[in-house]
Amino acid sequence: MTKERLITGKTKLLGVIGHPVEHSLSPAMHNAAIAHLGLDYVYLPFPIAPENLEIAIAGLAAIGVVGFSVTIPHKQAIMPLLSEITPLAQAIGAVNTVSRQNNQWVGTNTDIEGFIAPLQTTYKQDWSQKVAVILGNGGAARAVVAGCHQLGFAKIHVVGRNVQTLQEFGNSWSNSPISENLQIHQWKELPKLIPQANLLVNTTPIGMYPKVDQSPLSGEEIANLPKGAIAYDLIYIPKPTQFLEQAEKQGAIAIDGLEMLVQQGVAALKIWLQQEVVPVEVMRQTLQKHLGLG
Repeated sequence: MTKERLITGKTKLLGVIGHPVEHSLSPAMHNAAIAHLGLDYVYLPFPIAPENLEIAIAGLAAIGVVGFSVTIPHKQAIMPLLSEITPLAQAIGAVNTVSRQNNQWVGTNTDIEGFIAPLQTTYKQDWSQKVAVILGNGGAARAVVAGCHQLGFAKIHVVGRNVQTLQEFGNSWSNSPISENLQIHQWKELPKLIPQANLLVNTTPIGMYPKVDQSPLSGEEIANLPKGAIAYDLIYIPKPTQFLEQAEKQGAIAIDGLEMLVQQGVAALKIWLQQEVVPVEVMRQTLQKHLGLG
């Protein structure tokens, strides 16, 4: 029997803000890690509607919250409300982790660390001669572009369907060193890009509930993916997605979004607890169990 954790006036508060937030897996993952470490913290979900964001952030400061995760739809809207934003979060244009430092809110983004973790460990290689092809140009694609740049990819191709948002996406990096390796393409250019891909990343919601039987790519498109390429889907349910199933049939290596979710959480917890060692395996197993995969 594990000792029951009592929440008292001394318990330090962490949490996640979003709208909606009831489906977030972060409380389960972080509370399991905290319990394992035997620390007097608790991680709570805070549902905050967009129109209440500013007053909520002030409220979290007033009650002494140590830090919190930020999920949809607040990742960009929160930026003007913070005292400091790390250069990394600034470059991506989104914040997913906030911590209280010197009585001020500091925002950063651990999605990059989460994304690149498996590519730096399990599938580590020299990426400097490699090509990344990224499907989609929303918020998640921004973290992936920055992550690929950090890994040193020679070429980063972003493919999207909406010409205007694609253009804006491309222009938004113009003052960054990332723009040198970045190329923007319309969806119809995919057939010539897929044969070059060493890493193919799906950042679109296609393949996620309720569209679980769909893939962002047709069978013909994915048939040209080189054998041994890595296909990476940021979606973690269903496991495997249609996209990863197709890619594996072509002899690709498949990575799903669960590891990214674990690793961005690991990076956030290290910031809040100000310690380098957190129980990664406990966090991973907790998520797998919650998703019925363990």
